[in-house]
Amino acid sequence: MAASRITKDAFGTLPDGRKVERIVLRGESGFEARIITHGAVLQALIAPDANGGHDDVVLGHDAFAGYLTERKFFGATVGRYANRIAKGRFSLDGQTVQLAVNNGPNALHGGLDGFDRKLWEIAEIDEGAEPVVTLIYASPHGEEHYPGRLDVRLTYRVTGPTELSLTMEARTDRPTIVNLTNHSFFNLEGATSGTTILDHELTVAAEHFLAIDPTAIPLPEPPRSVAGTPFDFRDAQAVGARIRESDQQLQNGRGYDHTYCLGRDGGLALAARLEAPRSGRIMELLTDQPGLQVYSGNYLDGTISGKGGKLIRQSDAICLEPHIWPDAPNRPDFPSPRLAPGEIYRHHTVYRFSVRSP
Repeated sequence: MAASRITKDAFGTLPDGRKVERIVLRGESGFEARIITHGAVLQALIAPDANGGHDDVVLGHDAFAGYLTERKFFGATVGRYANRIAKGRFSLDGQTVQLAVNNGPNALHGGLDGFDRKLWEIAEIDEGAEPVVTLIYASPHGEEHYPGRLDVRLTYRVTGPTELSLTMEARTDRPTIVNLTNHSFFNLEGATSGTTILDHELTVAAEHFLAIDPTAIPLPEPPRSVAGTPFDFRDAQAVGARIRESDQQLQNGRGYDHTYCLGRDGGLALAARLEAPRSGRIMELLTDQPGLQVYSGNYLDGTISGKGGKLIRQSDAICLEPHIWPDAPNRPDFPSPRLAPGEIYRHHTVYRFSVRSP
């Protein structure tokens, strides 16, 4: 009898007694995506390597307690607005909205109690040719001071032997802003390998990036060309090859913590490629979003432990977060995050795994 391609089990309990469930979607060659309903988190992603082994390639925690006590966004669904909004303030249809300030002087990743801290509901599980789980969350009007009720529908689907697809949709009952992403921290050598990602080869399909101030808000200027800078990953480069160059933007971000401008027209296209030298794993990231935040784990400081009890330190993983550009509500020259009643916000990202040829 063939093994089930989708299973569900208990993963933990919230302080108020609500249960957190884990859903496992299986592909081929040991490929698995494990999702928990708290934060719609990608808790584990098991991918094969070039030597016939397989490892979990995303940072996080083995038990639910780690997610409950430490808010580090490991694998989380981030919203209502991913990344930063300057001073936590923006104007929408002539009305000023003041959000909580939770990252220096700015608002970050949905506020003090964002989507990553919510218990999502399972709307659908389907063990078909493409194993799938759909999670939903209804964010009420005024939650974290955002206007409008926002109904979010998020689907994880195994769309190939070693490919995970993530789609998000949102609808509102009054004008609001929305910008969602998945915040997985990747190490393609394995989450417990004890290696950094500085020797991972990264390619980013972008000719421009957003320069930032020391608080990580985009500067009041057009996107900068990557040419002749440490931010040029149009051809594959090791993440750490230029990360310690004397560059003001690297100083402002304490490494890479910048949005690359993908120039999308709404269609799914390759945004980034990441390759690990020892395991031979390759991940291609395709998205329909206009930006890709590249974050080299600069603020991981060894104060918490992750999977396998290992302390998580700087550059232990890299985030590749597709989304609308940061501070877009205050920048009419940026892609718009505005969502009106009757419209549908859509986000589609694919994580496609393979291994290096011998």
